[in-house]
Amino acid sequence: MASTLYPWQSDAWLQLQTLRHRLPHAILFYGQSGIGKAGFTEAFAQSLLCEAPSPDGQACGSCLSCGWFSHYAHPDYRRVRPEIFDEDDAGDTDEADARKSAKATKAPSKDIRIEQVRALADFMNISTHRQGKRVVLLYPAEALNSASANALLKTLEEPPPDTVFLMVSHNIERLLPTILSRCRQIAMPMPTTEQSLAWLKTQQLDAADVWLAEQGGAPLAALALAQTGSREVQDELLAVLMRPSVEGALKAAERLQKAVVPELVLGMQRWLHDLCSCQLAGKIRYYPNKQKELAALAGKLSPSQLMAAIKNAEGRHAIAEHPLSTRLFIEDMLLEYSALFS
Repeated sequence: MASTLYPWQSDAWLQLQTLRHRLPHAILFYGQSGIGKAGFTEAFAQSLLCEAPSPDGQACGSCLSCGWFSHYAHPDYRRVRPEIFDEDDAGDTDEADARKSAKATKAPSKDIRIEQVRALADFMNISTHRQGKRVVLLYPAEALNSASANALLKTLEEPPPDTVFLMVSHNIERLLPTILSRCRQIAMPMPTTEQSLAWLKTQQLDAADVWLAEQGGAPLAALALAQTGSREVQDELLAVLMRPSVEGALKAAERLQKAVVPELVLGMQRWLHDLCSCQLAGKIRYYPNKQKELAALAGKLSPSQLMAAIKNAEGRHAIAEHPLSTRLFIEDMLLEYSALFS
């Protein structure tokens, strides 16, 4: 299982060790998506349950507790996350069987449901198996819907003894202020470009600098997209964004209709961000190798046009998971963008 510390997380790990003597009942780790927050938090969860942690606080990896943890079978550990995250998980057998039965009747949920939070009651009302702590890992915290968030809040208001909640969030602005107020918040650091490129080099990723920039400096996100997507899809999108036209939009929509729609919308949002940043500040974040094209296009638009386009892209992102027609969705998005320059 993934409980690896990445090179850019060493300082955060040392900071975390200072809390061990007076451990808060709930800790929220937050930061940009794709920087390794979940792995870091799992490593901490394992270290809290380990029977012989090393001097720097990391789990030994060889005790009985670590053996259970590595198979998601530790009796004092629960992981709560949306069902859709668990579709290919080889974890707990009972949970896997339950998920298989559920798949036959409905699609896996993208929310953390109230039933999942309520199911923690039995877990927290029995004695710990190893006379130590009881750990609950919940991520991403923003997947809590209103019902499950309120159910969790009741538990955080009256935390059971010897229980630690570890939560991970990509966007803490989406969490209830009452939940935030009951957690110790720890900001997870962004790696430097040098650290990210050095790590991506060990993963043998070609064009690492391009992928990294397009993912806003998040190395794990860069690697994941490079492995699951293709450079051809990204280049197809960039081609029509750099040279907007009705004909180009229609042809690109046909060729991109099998692509992952949310990723295309995200690419559009990042391109618009760079257009706006280039126009207002002369800086480019996501596509530095397209500086010439961005500068030329930014000069053709007013700030108000760009702000409206960015707002429209945000609206598209909210519905990108379930377009009625993938081709028509992409076509409409690219035609709207091309119309800015006609």
